[in-house]
Amino acid sequence: MYLKQLSVINFKNYAGAELTFSEGVNAFSGNNGAGKTNLLDAIYYLSLCKSYFNPIDSQQIKQGTDFFIITGIFNKNEQDEAIACSVKRNQKKQFKRNKKDYQRLADHIGLLPLVMVSPYDISIIIEGSEERRKFIDNVISQTDNLYLDELITYNKVLVNRNAFLKSIADTGRYDPNLLEVLDEQLVISGNRIFEKRRLFMEAFTTIFNKHYQFLTDDAEQVELLYESQLLQDDFAGLLKKNLERDRALERTTAGIHKDELQFAIHGMPMKKFGSQGQQKSFLIALKLAQYSFLDQQKGFKPLLLLDDIFDKLDDLRVTKLMQMVSNNNFGQVFITDTNDARVKKIFKSMGVPIKLFKVKEGEIDAQN
Repeated sequence: MYLKQLSVINFKNYAGAELTFSEGVNAFSGNNGAGKTNLLDAIYYLSLCKSYFNPIDSQQIKQGTDFFIITGIFNKNEQDEAIACSVKRNQKKQFKRNKKDYQRLADHIGLLPLVMVSPYDISIIIEGSEERRKFIDNVISQTDNLYLDELITYNKVLVNRNAFLKSIADTGRYDPNLLEVLDEQLVISGNRIFEKRRLFMEAFTTIFNKHYQFLTDDAEQVELLYESQLLQDDFAGLLKKNLERDRALERTTAGIHKDELQFAIHGMPMKKFGSQGQQKSFLIALKLAQYSFLDQQKGFKPLLLLDDIFDKLDDLRVTKLMQMVSNNNFGQVFITDTNDARVKKIFKSMGVPIKLFKVKEGEIDAQN
């Protein structure tokens, strides 16, 4: 699978742009703020139906205009797929595949798998557990549409159960029958999500370890551990055991919404004891493992988007990463960098052709 063409209108700092891509490596070069990353985000939109950086669609509309449109032509299994996303202020986002509207955006997720590697990924390590659950959910959702449906169901029931707990505190009225129904719904959905996360992590951890060892020449010992209350206890039992606590706190304190990923280096938390270089290597290994997992599950190579990573890695890790790219482990790749000479030099040294686009203040010039 690869992206043949991309068109944007009124998207972020672009009034309009049309690009035709190589099936291999495509690089966007230009100064910071020129709009390189915005092009990656446009591609991300076409795959995941949203921005990688900002969940508010209306904030992606170019200042002074009322809408944006992103369209792309993908080649998948020798067939063209025309994907279009449009957002108008104060209106519902529209998403089309081959000119037909999606009734649910969730039905599009996984059709065009994609992995983004960005400096913003550091939030996966330094922020709270929600960021790490999002990472797991993003990967599984691109391989399993039912998983996304189950997440939506679970979160709706969780909101209802929390509202019920709050109403008990506010009104003093307690309906055990309603609680039993809510608990049953939460357990059914939660158990399904837990089982899929557990099986995913069993496969994913092995892939991650291989990528990290390759990136670092096996110089460091790291661990990626999945933690869930459901690994030790039955979910229904947990809800009963924690009911009094839940009533006191007016929220559900047990469940898969408390799942966590622990990152460790030499037995210590990566967040506190990992150097910047080690944290970057860990993140890149996570994302490359995501790529490999999607490749295995889908049977074709996802798109790989590398945003401003050459400035963030030492020469060894850059060399290792580019070796992976040049060894045909990846399909179509999109890279941003402030230094076009550096990009040319890296890929020339490996004999890998690239298509280079110079970006300047929302204007794009294809160099070859």
